[in-house]
Amino acid sequence: MKRVVVGLSGGVDSSVSAYLLQQDGYEVIGLFMRNWHDESVILDSECPWVEDSNDALLVAQSLGIPFQTIDLSLAYKERIVDYMFAEYQAGRTPNPDVLCNREIKFDVFLKTALELGADYVATGHYCQKNQIEVEGQTYYQLIAGADNNKDQSYFLCQLNQAQLAKALFPIGHLQKSEVRRIAAEQGLVTADKKDSQGLCFVGKIKLPEFLQQQLAPKKGKIIEIAKDASMLQLQQEQVEAIGSNRNEAALKILSRKYAFDRLDGEIVGEHNGAHYFTIGQRKGLQVGGKKEPLFVLATDTNKNLIFTGQGQHPALYRKGLFIHQSEMHWLRPDKTLEVGQKAAYLCRIRYRQQLVPATLYQHKEGCYIIFETAQRGITTGQFAAWYEGTALIGSGVIS
Repeated sequence: MKRVVVGLSGGVDSSVSAYLLQQDGYEVIGLFMRNWHDESVILDSECPWVEDSNDALLVAQSLGIPFQTIDLSLAYKERIVDYMFAEYQAGRTPNPDVLCNREIKFDVFLKTALELGADYVATGHYCQKNQIEVEGQTYYQLIAGADNNKDQSYFLCQLNQAQLAKALFPIGHLQKSEVRRIAAEQGLVTADKKDSQGLCFVGKIKLPEFLQQQLAPKKGKIIEIAKDASMLQLQQEQVEAIGSNRNEAALKILSRKYAFDRLDGEIVGEHNGAHYFTIGQRKGLQVGGKKEPLFVLATDTNKNLIFTGQGQHPALYRKGLFIHQSEMHWLRPDKTLEVGQKAAYLCRIRYRQQLVPATLYQHKEGCYIIFETAQRGITTGQFAAWYEGTALIGSGVIS
């Protein structure tokens, strides 16, 4: 009998995953990960870890499977939290959920499971796994979940073949409504439980208070950039002049980030730290009296400035992005592009974004991704992921 360790989070998805594995004849063990101890920055009403742990225990008891809680807080702090602080301080916006899957669930947690004699680890992610043969070599595929509204393949975009080989996703072929129905039929305490939000196995945090543990508040200016700023017009003219040309100089222009100076706009308010804000953000600016809402267009953490624009500002949109070679990751290594090659894929730059057509251009220093249509809120530090149909092929950190 194959042994599977399930990451029981105290939610309905992992609960049903454990049940389905049990029905499939696996020997199932439930483990709850405790990743964080600082209660002061967690919105307890949203996701109290104590309640989650108790619910996970009740599910394990209902199913008659072994259960224990493991403390991974040290690894979580070193690999996730410290990384988050460093990224925010540098003016980038990290995605801790992607990192939690790569560094915690399918690394530290996986190793713990293997020490318990597990053949696999399982999670309640809405995604699917398949394997194919390519020129005599077996490759594992990560396929989008059958429920389009819940597909979580993006959060697993940094997994490698070795990790995927040991992973099971028991509910990936189901709709969320079916998962809740199964939980209700089996009398599981989590059947009607609200889905958790926030950091992986931590909960919904108060981000300003969380960041202020390491990044002190610092007053700075909020600058508004007019929609008809000459530099935006110039860049648009450059893009139009490029046309269908796709040499590296053209790719650099298409993927270049907007950069502003204090003199480019009007001071409209103050903020408590540029590192607390991200591109496309609206909440927290607290600047009134504008015809349209203000959105963050860019930040400068060195000068502690935030640049904003009203409504659908042209600087919220870019045709392309760049990923440094060191940040490129091919979940399917057989698809790796060589220098000078290009390939058409479907891409997304955030969770739940619709997949959009794009072309990857591989150069020596890294990869350019050029979209068919300009994308809103391309953000440094986030992950771009590319797919072939519903199969995830690779990902990388946006520069």
